[in-house]
Amino acid sequence: MAPQGFRAKRRRNESASASAASPSTLVFGVADLITAPESAPLSSFVDRPSSDGRSMHREAIPINPPSPLKRARLATPSTSSVRDAPSASETEKEDEGRYDMTNLNDDDYDDPPITPLPRVPNPKRLEPSDKSMNRWMRLLRDIYLVQLLRRDGCGDASTSECPRCMSSGEPPQFRCQECAGGLLMCKECCGDVHADNPLHVIEEWNGIYFTKTSLKSIGFRVQLGHPPRHPCARPLPGYSDFVVVHDNGIHSINIDFCGCDSETRAEPYIQLLRAGWYPATDERPQTAVTFLALDKFHLLTLQAKITAYDYYTVLERLTDNTGLKPPDRYQIFLRVARQYRHLLMLKRAGRGHDPSGVWGTGAGELAVVCPVCPDPKVNLPEGWEDAPPENQFLYVLFLALDACFRLKRRMISSEIKDPGLGTGWAYVMENAPYRHYLLTVTDQKEMSTCSGLAALDYANTKYSRGYSTTGVGMGVCARHEFANMDYIFGSILRHLDARLRKIVSYDIVCQWWKYLLERMKQLPPLVRVTMILALFRFVIPKMHIHAHTMDCQVQFSLNLVPGSGQTDGEGIERPWANIGAIASSTRVSGPGARHDALDDHWNFWNWLKLIGLHALLIASILRRRLDAAKKESAAQREAFEAFTIQQAERVPAWKQMVVDFERDSTAKNPYETKINGLTEMEVRLQFAREEEEEAKKGSIALHEVSPSSFVAAGLELEDQQRRVRVQAELKKAGTTAQQINMKDLRAKLNRGINRFRTLQATYTPAAIQALARRTPSEDELAEEVPLMLPSSLSAAEREDGGCLRGVVEVENSLRAAQCRTALPRLRNQLHIKSRLLLYKKNNSRHQGMNTRSRTIVARNESKIRLHSEKFQMAWQARLRLVNGDTSKVGWPQLKREDIRCMQDAEQLSRDAEKRRKATERRLIREDEMRDDGLLPALTEDEEMVSRGGENMREISWIWTMAGTAGTDEELEDALRIEWSKAWARSRRWTEEVRLLEEEWRRLPISYAHREAAWVERAVAVPLETTPAAEAEGKIAYAAKQAQLYRDLAERAEAKRTEPRLAKGKKRQVWQASWDPVISAENIEGGGESASEGDEAEDERGDIESDEELLMGGEVDED
Repeated sequence: MAPQGFRAKRRRNESASASAASPSTLVFGVADLITAPESAPLSSFVDRPSSDGRSMHREAIPINPPSPLKRARLATPSTSSVRDAPSASETEKEDEGRYDMTNLNDDDYDDPPITPLPRVPNPKRLEPSDKSMNRWMRLLRDIYLVQLLRRDGCGDASTSECPRCMSSGEPPQFRCQECAGGLLMCKECCGDVHADNPLHVIEEWNGIYFTKTSLKSIGFRVQLGHPPRHPCARPLPGYSDFVVVHDNGIHSINIDFCGCDSETRAEPYIQLLRAGWYPATDERPQTAVTFLALDKFHLLTLQAKITAYDYYTVLERLTDNTGLKPPDRYQIFLRVARQYRHLLMLKRAGRGHDPSGVWGTGAGELAVVCPVCPDPKVNLPEGWEDAPPENQFLYVLFLALDACFRLKRRMISSEIKDPGLGTGWAYVMENAPYRHYLLTVTDQKEMSTCSGLAALDYANTKYSRGYSTTGVGMGVCARHEFANMDYIFGSILRHLDARLRKIVSYDIVCQWWKYLLERMKQLPPLVRVTMILALFRFVIPKMHIHAHTMDCQVQFSLNLVPGSGQTDGEGIERPWANIGAIASSTRVSGPGARHDALDDHWNFWNWLKLIGLHALLIASILRRRLDAAKKESAAQREAFEAFTIQQAERVPAWKQMVVDFERDSTAKNPYETKINGLTEMEVRLQFAREEEEEAKKGSIALHEVSPSSFVAAGLELEDQQRRVRVQAELKKAGTTAQQINMKDLRAKLNRGINRFRTLQATYTPAAIQALARRTPSEDELAEEVPLMLPSSLSAAEREDGGCLRGVVEVENSLRAAQCRTALPRLRNQLHIKSRLLLYKKNNSRHQGMNTRSRTIVARNESKIRLHSEKFQMAWQARLRLVNGDTSKVGWPQLKREDIRCMQDAEQLSRDAEKRRKATERRLIREDEMRDDGLLPALTEDEEMVSRGGENMREISWIWTMAGTAGTDEELEDALRIEWSKAWARSRRWTEEVRLLEEEWRRLPISYAHREAAWVERAVAVPLETTPAAEAEGKIAYAAKQAQLYRDLAERAEAKRTEPRLAKGKKRQVWQASWDPVISAENIEGGGESASEGDEAEDERGDIESDEELLMGGEVDED
């Protein structure tokens, strides 16, 4: 404990320090502020604490009003005067056009300028969005809670007399949780009622509450092979602990199989299957899983990606949620579910109708095929191969390749222990040929030399050790996103018509396609195909192409490929997003189980596309995209025609150049510049040679340092000043290494400036005189010291010996070289920025990764700042050297808003429109909350800022301009590139319109083809040799499938032809036609009716007449 004297001394010290550190309180009179006129004196008060800190003393301080001159100056907007020739130091200090590095952690691109939006009046009061929920919360919660509790008792049910048999001998004690009514029944009645529902959950009343029991405990037995309540003459008791897994839990039951000596008697496992229970085995089955439980799990795992473990655990919880576990049948459930989903694929592919059966299934036969992709055997017109050149793009097949390295599999089990049920029959390739091929391939480390994408890097990393499979490759049709078989490329081409032209997109196609022909020749004979490169075009998806070099963006851009329309090639990413959810479960699966799971999920994805294309393609694509494509096509065509008229003399040569390049890719590329101006180093070397020639002629040098070296030294110092400024900002922001010694950097810079002053005395005496008239501040930093290059002097100062002859010309040439080199470097750094931000957004998840990402982004931001300032300062210098004539500078002025990453101009406009609408919705919600007093009212200034919207952005000129400018040849080069791209945009939109119309033409034809295939299967069922019940089932399923495809075609046509309704109008529900696809006469007539033209047309249905019936009203899908 501290001594008393010490504590007193400490209190005195604390009091003194508090007194010294206490701030003075400035007090204004509120009344004076409100009522006093502007010219009246204002009284202020200062409260000061006493030395002991125990009291406050107030001092009055009068404040005089501002002078009339000052008031006028404050009321008048300030205007900055512009001199004819501002100094370089003033140019450097201007922040208006300088690239802003202050928000180094922002992941978004620079926002465009905003324009104020008009205030939208909102008279409505803010109310709960869900009125029913609000009413329930305020008034009904207690009522609902009481009714829930009431159900735990007997309620209105009688406990003395069974309501079914009206007997009072045995009191009613049993209630079913699933039967309606909730009545209590006696034991006998409860068993009789559930003869039709043997898997219901029942409860028993013990006089106080209900306890869960089972039908087995009351003596109920399930009889198979006979209708309910029809006993078997010779029942065969099943296993005493027979377990049935149902969708409402896991049940133990008493079961009897039919043992009658009749022709209808079947084996026990067949009796279970006919009852809708899937047996665990065919020999003395002890467990079964209901079809209902399997169907529910199948849809849950496909749609919600729920695992078998989670589903089975739910069933256990439904059976008993108090900790008592039912009999464990998890492994059996896994086996049964795998068999069941495989059978569903066979059934839906028509293998049950094929005489060759399951083992006659061919490679890829179980896959669901895209109905709108070109297929010469199904939906292409006769003579499509001889289509004129302008129509050949209508018969191009779009393919997209990609790999997903999340779908790994650990070294668990093997193909021998766990073979696939149908590997190679759907989407996953045949395993044996592929494994044999892998044995002949060594470790190929093909790291990309172009992009920062990880497609080539992940396969050979440390994260691959311990995995039998490091990922999955996939190919889809790029316009409609249908998964297909893979070997990656050979397996796909093996199933496609070799005559079709193909556009293949792959995110690393620039590296992959180089040795493609050689690698294709090394494939096994099964997937080895002969490629005709003239029929192939390789491209990079539109989003991924931004991560590639500029050369790749010109060579592999979908925007520049004839016939590609508006295909983006990114459709393959959507199946990955869908399948990625099962990566964790398939990682620990055996190879066969994994293949079956992947096939099943991709089959479901394709099936959803198939049944959804009537809405997706017609409503969302053919109605929405086609309308948008026509509108955009007209706009692009109008802009292109205006551009063409302006450059009418040059257009024929440019057009021929584009045609030649599209015919032969080795010809001159019209989309890239071929004019490369002199760089800074080349300009310096040129001046050095000229000065050397002058010396040989006997010219006397004024100094050992030549004029070009003098100007180059000044520009080098200017560059050092920029770097020091950037380093200072980074260190201040804490985004760079703290050990940077700014004092040493500035000392070195000062020494260089002092040496430069001695050269200025020789070459620019006027600069020395201007510096002598200047009074520098005491805290002026080295990076802010004006260098006073010739461009910093006025035209008058440069004359009469102020600058020696030739120095101005040297700086003008070097400044042009600076612009020429800084612009492509700026573009490159902005290109890197977009890749860094995309990587940070997708991969940085925790603090350490975010910190490292911010450090890298900050380093990139500093380079953007350096190159942009270099261009801006060089541009300002050239502007002063040409006396303010911007037309002679050679480049547009680089403003702050121009320094942004490259984005497609059309996408920018769409994104800006979306943001504008989102801003309007946000402002309306905020206005509603302010009207209700939930938010404070805005001041006038705050309202202008809050209601700021975004203009429709265009791509920055730094991306559309050629690499250089300044001469007539360079200007024409830039114009040619822009005209070529404008022509490409106009043609791509025209192609998109025609492609969408062609895809619609194919869709009903493909549906009709599949309908006819199922009709043929139904008619081909051999009635004489097939049991009646089996034949009936096959015909019924085929008829149902045929009707499905007819309905899909009718729905698609109805959606396409329905009138466009106003927003908020409700469409009528679409009704299926009553005309059956297959009738009894068709079946009885056998295969003859299918061979005749008129009758075959009747079986497929008259689409045109159906269309006439449907066009009478507004229809919609169910």
